[in-house]
Amino acid sequence: MKAARFDYLRPGDIGAALAALAQTEGAKLVAGGQSLGPMLNLRLARPPLLIDVSRLEALQQIEDIGSAWRIGAGVTHARLEDTTLAGGEMLRAVAGAIAYRSIRNRGTVGGSLAHADPAADWPLALAALGATVNVRGAQRRSIPAERFVQGAFTTALRANEIIESIDVPKLSPAGRHGFYKFCRKTGEFAEASAAAVLDPQSGTVRIFLGALRGSPQPLAALAQQVAREGAQAASTEAVTDALAQSIGDLDAIERRMAAAAVLRALQQVLAP
Repeated sequence: MKAARFDYLRPGDIGAALAALAQTEGAKLVAGGQSLGPMLNLRLARPPLLIDVSRLEALQQIEDIGSAWRIGAGVTHARLEDTTLAGGEMLRAVAGAIAYRSIRNRGTVGGSLAHADPAADWPLALAALGATVNVRGAQRRSIPAERFVQGAFTTALRANEIIESIDVPKLSPAGRHGFYKFCRKTGEFAEASAAAVLDPQSGTVRIFLGALRGSPQPLAALAQQVAREGAQAASTEAVTDALAQSIGDLDAIERRMAAAAVLRALQQVLAP
């Protein structure tokens, strides 16, 4: 099948992209196109206008802003996979496990967030890292990553806004991170996934479950228990109980996959 007819625009800067969004109802931004492209071909999306932001230099910067790394929305997965960021090692680990290299060469961090597939890696990983999504429209605003995805394919992004960058707090040298996902085969979207971050120096401890619900699910009580008790709190029983208390509507198969994903992410965090 071929895409329905649409107009195409490649603006010279973010301001022009925002102006085009405001002027054409239903217009869509496109960068890597790894999700939108198939949707166009299947006619699941029929925008009247595609606004290509893939070459906007302002969206492709990686900046050290002191306590955090500022990642432009147009930065590709492959670029993060190939870049060493002190305190941002989890970004490299997550990027390198996304789909296949050909997908990573084109897909972007901002595009993944904006698409908000429940099984995508970046919404989960960035929520666990305590990242902030910087959005630009008529005004600029910043949204915590854990609140940016509101449900399956639903975000806090308004129709006339664009994701400009993501601020990712750096982990200290003592910080540890874990990320694990179950896939039917390498390169596919996750059936269940989990991310955990523990940084004693900053007092950060965050555990999130992904893929099984529309948005990443925080396991705050389990995170605090792990902070207090360490490996003792990362038992199968403790994790299963935490899941039952935090996300009570998982069926038996989901519960087993979720518990296994969380346990494996915690094993990475707590490994000697």
